[in-house]
Amino acid sequence: MKQNDIIENIASRLGVEELNDMQRRMAGIDRRGTFTLLAPTGSGKTIAFAIPLLKSLGPSSGHVQAVVIAPARELVIQIADVIRPIATGLKTVAFYGGHPMKEELNSLSVTPDIIVATPGRLLDHLNRGGLDLGAVSTLVLDEYDKALELGFADEMKKVCRRLTGLRLVMLTSATPLAAIPDYLPASEPVTIDFSQRDTPRHRMQVVRVESPSRDKLDTLIELLRSLPDGRVIVFANHRESVERIHSALRKASVPAGLYHGGLDQNDRENAIALLANGSTPVLVSTDLGSRGLDIPELSAVIHYHLPVSPEAWTHRNGRTARQGAGGEVYVITNEGEDIPEFVSFDRDYVPTGHNDNPIRSDSATLYFNVGKKEKISKGDIVGFLIAQGGLTSGEIGSIVLRDHSALVAVPRVALESDPSLLQRLNAARIKNTRAKITRMA
Repeated sequence: MKQNDIIENIASRLGVEELNDMQRRMAGIDRRGTFTLLAPTGSGKTIAFAIPLLKSLGPSSGHVQAVVIAPARELVIQIADVIRPIATGLKTVAFYGGHPMKEELNSLSVTPDIIVATPGRLLDHLNRGGLDLGAVSTLVLDEYDKALELGFADEMKKVCRRLTGLRLVMLTSATPLAAIPDYLPASEPVTIDFSQRDTPRHRMQVVRVESPSRDKLDTLIELLRSLPDGRVIVFANHRESVERIHSALRKASVPAGLYHGGLDQNDRENAIALLANGSTPVLVSTDLGSRGLDIPELSAVIHYHLPVSPEAWTHRNGRTARQGAGGEVYVITNEGEDIPEFVSFDRDYVPTGHNDNPIRSDSATLYFNVGKKEKISKGDIVGFLIAQGGLTSGEIGSIVLRDHSALVAVPRVALESDPSLLQRLNAARIKNTRAKITRMA
């Protein structure tokens, strides 16, 4: 692809009118060589490596041309959602655990140009014998440091040794790499270091909130009631703690969602969608939520538990103060709790339990059990809700369209003031298809 076309697509399809310094630097790299990009979370690195990746590709050829490997399912989905709309004329597919294998195999009936995948799932496809990566010329190992931390070194080695035609290799990492792995082409790597340039730490306030008791739940609730309206992630160290906190917040009428590795993939994706569209503007999460989530306008991060490592601290905080914006980081502590050396505070704060513009949920989410595979488009859903639900186009918010489902944000007041709305929607057909429509939140 031509660089001008890529930049135009980034502006028109992703809404990014101007590239940042890192993205411009990556846009200028050659189509050959090995490059290491050091960049903090939230700096726009997906667009940064997508530009040279797409520049390196020719027209659709019936062969896989590029592979992006990422260590988490959520990150794979996020990357694919960035690349797919700007890779015009090229087919992009995403492979990851929890996604139906049958659908992934069907997507190979027409050979894709770009594959974005987790290491294990890509190796599974290779071992099944239905995938040929011999023509791949471009490889990205995204969040390579995290992939090593999660134990994917062996899977990545087995995949990469099948990539015999590589010309361009890019690795991204939040921390400096000790060495380039020996299973990649033996070229002198070029390091592009944006790890210390305009880091999110410079744009965030780290605030200490002292809890009068060892159990921090009451303090957390008071803090959430004190914050202005926005989206917030609350981090805890264990699934059991996340479940307990989530339950307590719901009982306190705080609009909270739940996110951890014990949930199935669909529930996790739904939790992120409901956070993003404002239906549940508070998300309680383990460290699984510290990477790979594409969440706009996250106003604050709350550490219910202190993180266990500097890396966890960095990546949790990286959920806010993204793309040049500011953000608040709140750390709830109690007397006698050891504060790690990597945690430093800018100020203290005592919650009042009140805000004139508090966190609230003005949106509700409708779940449709039909999607792209049933030939339903976002436009079909908008037209259906206008015709059958009496909504205006301005009232219909974010629509997440999946293969067999859709999540649609609508005003909460529209459902609460019209008890028959769901009944009317379920009695009608959308594009001659009967759909079951339920309220999620």
